[in-house]
Amino acid sequence: MDKKEIKKVVLAYSGGLDTSIIIPWLKENYNNCEVIAVSGNVGQADELEGLEEKALKTGASKLYVEDLTEEFVNDFIIPTVKAGALYEDYMLGTSFARPVIAKRIVEIAQKEGADAICHGCTGKGNDQVRFELTIKAFAPDMKIIAPWREWSIKSREEEIEYAEAHNVPLKINRETNYSKDKNLWHLSHEGLDLEDAGNEPLYEKEGFLEMGVSPMQAPDKPTYVTLTFEQGMPVALDDVSMSAKEIILKLNELGGKNGIGLLDVVENRLVGMKCRGVYETPGGAILYAAHGYLETLCLDKMTMHKKQELAITFGELVYNGQWYTPLREALSAFVDKTQETVTGKVRLKLYKGNIIKAGAWSAYSLYSEEIATFGEDHVYNQADSAGFINLYGLPLAVRARMLEKNKK
Repeated sequence: MDKKEIKKVVLAYSGGLDTSIIIPWLKENYNNCEVIAVSGNVGQADELEGLEEKALKTGASKLYVEDLTEEFVNDFIIPTVKAGALYEDYMLGTSFARPVIAKRIVEIAQKEGADAICHGCTGKGNDQVRFELTIKAFAPDMKIIAPWREWSIKSREEEIEYAEAHNVPLKINRETNYSKDKNLWHLSHEGLDLEDAGNEPLYEKEGFLEMGVSPMQAPDKPTYVTLTFEQGMPVALDDVSMSAKEIILKLNELGGKNGIGLLDVVENRLVGMKCRGVYETPGGAILYAAHGYLETLCLDKMTMHKKQELAITFGELVYNGQWYTPLREALSAFVDKTQETVTGKVRLKLYKGNIIKAGAWSAYSLYSEEIATFGEDHVYNQADSAGFINLYGLPLAVRARMLEKNKK
């Protein structure tokens, strides 16, 4: 599609540096096209304040602010937690937020009769893939505009200069210009001093952490939490029934106070480079730990081990923007089957960045104290193990005899 044919563009709008300058840039470079901004609320809280005024002043014709928090939690976060999926220890906070936002943007673009969808993802990052694969899944013929792949701007410093020249209001400055992504699940930090892998993150510096505190600044007294699950879904916190969203928000508060969920990682990006980032995921870290703890009681050995293998693939699919794929859907179906007996309670102790197991109970527990005991029991005949070992070790014995025979 020729630029002249593009009259209306729907922009994935966060109000951050990238998307703030994209509005005037689109109007300058796409024949003063109409720009409709769309912000997906996935729990970024105060970042949504004043967004409409800012978008309109910058040149947008309107702003949609879509509350996606329940869908985000129930259809993306919880299925990923149930899968036990991580990507190189990263709890996928940005990764699974992108498809839910992009899907809604497509719906609005189709409703508005837009000619194109625009995003502010850089050509170095993963988010460009996540947004565009989702767009292709629901609107394969939609024109996609990615300014970072077109404009002459080369750095965040030049972005700030462009914003200042076009009177675009910014909440950042050149000294505190970390690249951040925030939602109800996590907060990521990239750039500045973190680009040097030899620099220790400034956990104790005021203003660096936003969702919690450094473990060094956490209370000297531990906090206990009890989580209740039904078929892998968290349904109660400290015996108070809550939605999964409410549980995550409360765990963020409790985990944050105790320095839980900090991750400093050099990860392998989809586009081929390594990137260093610091993540805050206090509630998520607790939820993963509790769910995994309960599974040790409720899943048999072979199911658990196969699930752990497939969790790597699940995590890669989420990280790589392949949420809306047959394989991810098939893996989720497998995971849901494994969760049928993952029902029970888990107690954890939170202390200075540590999550300490403090008990787990389930009516579906496969753990038998009567069988596992080191004391006297009447259900396990230890003499049976001799025959088991003879059969289990038979291939080794046969091979050893063959090797001995061939030495002669």
